Amino acid sequence: MSLATASPALEYDDETPRRFLTATLVWGVVGMLAGLWAALELAYPELNLGLRWISFGRLRPLHTSAVIFAFAGNAIFAGVYYSTQRLCRVRTASDRLSALHFWGWQAIIVSVAVTYPLGITQAKEYAEMEWPIDVAIAVVWLAFAFNFFQTLARRRERHMYVALWFYIATIITITVLHVFNNLAVPVSAFKSYSVYAGVQDALVQWWYGHNAVGFVLTTPFLGLMYYFMPKAAEKPVYSYRLSIVHFWSLIFLYIWAGPHHLHYTALPDWAQTLGMVFSLMLIAPSWGGMLNGLLTLRGAWDRVRSDAILKFMVVAVTFYGMATLEGPIMSIRTVNALSHYTDWTVAHVHAGALGWVGFLVFGMVYWMVPRLWDRPWSNPGWIEAHFWTATIGILFYVVPLWAGGISQGLMWRAIDEATGLLRYPDFNETVKAMKLVYVLRAAGGSLYPAGMILMTVHFFKTILPARGDAPGQPTRAPMGKVEARPA
Repeated sequence: MSLATASPALEYDDETPRRFLTATLVWGVVGMLAGLWAALELAYPELNLGLRWISFGRLRPLHTSAVIFAFAGNAIFAGVYYSTQRLCRVRTASDRLSALHFWGWQAIIVSVAVTYPLGITQAKEYAEMEWPIDVAIAVVWLAFAFNFFQTLARRRERHMYVALWFYIATIITITVLHVFNNLAVPVSAFKSYSVYAGVQDALVQWWYGHNAVGFVLTTPFLGLMYYFMPKAAEKPVYSYRLSIVHFWSLIFLYIWAGPHHLHYTALPDWAQTLGMVFSLMLIAPSWGGMLNGLLTLRGAWDRVRSDAILKFMVVAVTFYGMATLEGPIMSIRTVNALSHYTDWTVAHVHAGALGWVGFLVFGMVYWMVPRLWDRPWSNPGWIEAHFWTATIGILFYVVPLWAGGISQGLMWRAIDEATGLLRYPDFNETVKAMKLVYVLRAAGGSLYPAGMILMTVHFFKTILPARGDAPGQPTRAPMGKVEARPA
């Protein structure tokens, strides 16, 4: 008798990743439509309808939080719950904690959607939530962390695959960032004041802000890349040794790069230089990870032409490489003098968020759904249509902003040689010059959510039983169950 036959079958908890995946798509549509409306308001300010609740200043943080914490956050949890069980070959430690995590996270998102339009915020980038919501985030996050580490402790696989290390780094670092950046003194039910002040507050905020991007939009998605890309390509990761070097070098360097957001401010020059130097050093591990991902497709590039899932993942990893080269370049003081406060920065952020994170989530979701619901996609051609809609949309979004942002910077610093004064002293002149850019940005911004809506409709069309379907057995064995083998 073989050991595999003698061992009991494993049954994974697939309900939790199903829930998070569904929430990913629903909140993705909401967050991206909010972003589209905000983009339209830049080109046509009258679209705020004279209502303060949907003014750009309130709609923009709602959009960023919805996309980062609702869309990307739920996608992270869906991928982590799915992959961790299979990498550890054990069911998630606690179904109750998984349910608490899911429903608690959705309640937090709803509370953000209510408070931001009302103007109840801390006015801190990516950390606008007021103190009661911050406390709720800490409780839910710790429940997730405890559940994850308990699962890890019970694993049946002795070796911990590199994706798990990226998950571990994410959980630990976000805990530290969230706690220390949100230390505040409550003065009422919905108002608090930070314990930091002045330049210290700015430094702590951008230590958090930069690393919130690093450990919400980078490290967990690198872990997901290292799991789902080899799965989709049906190839092992190109170099496991390189993935380990990628992990440790990225973790060591990323945490110190935050001061590059504060060039030419009251922050000491040595701290600004530190942020710049560590940002430039980040190019090496970031591109090592990008090349590791692309080279995983060696021998499978012919499939990219016909496999839309691989197309999404290839574009995602390519945008990761572009964004992680552009960011360090923008951290150089002389470049930053031109780029800072311009829409070049907006283009950079969205190239990373829409190109890297968005496309990787799309590829991951398209791969996961048939395995979580045991049925194929109802209209495979829609996946290809989504890919091209999103690709064209992101190009129309970021390319005009790259060009417009550089124009903004050049106009702000242009000097009239005859008088020695600013050539464009009226700020409205640069605003008018950006009108066409904002219109093109909104056009691209409409295509990207259109692809998201197409994907969401396709998703529900696939998972919901069609009218008249007769109950019966699935076409293949449930993928939540696998035969155990000795660890």
